[in-house]
Amino acid sequence: MRKLRLGVMISGSGTNLQALIDACASEHYPATIEVVISNRPEAKGLDRAREAGIKAVCIDHKSYEDRPTFEDAIHECLSDHKVQLVCLAGFMRLLGADFVGRWKDRMINIHPSLLPSYKGLHTHARALEDGVKFAGCTVHYVRPEMDNGPIIMQAAIPIAPDETEESLIMKTLKYEHRMYPAAVKLIAEGKVRVSGNKVAVKEDVELPEVGLISPVP
Repeated sequence: MRKLRLGVMISGSGTNLQALIDACASEHYPATIEVVISNRPEAKGLDRAREAGIKAVCIDHKSYEDRPTFEDAIHECLSDHKVQLVCLAGFMRLLGADFVGRWKDRMINIHPSLLPSYKGLHTHARALEDGVKFAGCTVHYVRPEMDNGPIIMQAAIPIAPDETEESLIMKTLKYEHRMYPAAVKLIAEGKVRVSGNKVAVKEDVELPEVGLISPVP
């Protein structure tokens, strides 16, 4: 089986990276991680990659004079490893329009909210403050605007009456860890494509169930 070559970009602990590593460990999974890149040398996710025998590279943004040269270094690393799909997994730097353009429809992100609601940071706290009944997470193709782009998959997460920010974060991560590998699998198998501002799914494709991990409160 010819597998899709992934490059994963992280800034922190890399729990979604670990979900992808675990998925790729199966011989039947249609993708493989070629390189993991972090902009922070202390990122725990780099250790996760090394422990799995995956090339781990730190491209520290502080070592570059401006964003274009920093992003050129990332692009060169991804290209050197013949990456076909870039997976942002907690990469905490905004990417410029030129870089995003070079990887248009070949770069995806996972965000802990039901986009287009709650873009940016502190999504769980903001949702709780607003009193919404459902939080969620989204996998989407990346566009130059922050947390924007055609949506591949979403999971709606019920908010319990006694929900805290910490409990909602942990609950959301369980959904993320199932949804990100599922979304990558759809792409690798050619079952989705970008059509305008939306993602089109082949008519005969049954989307994987990722939304029933914890019981409705």
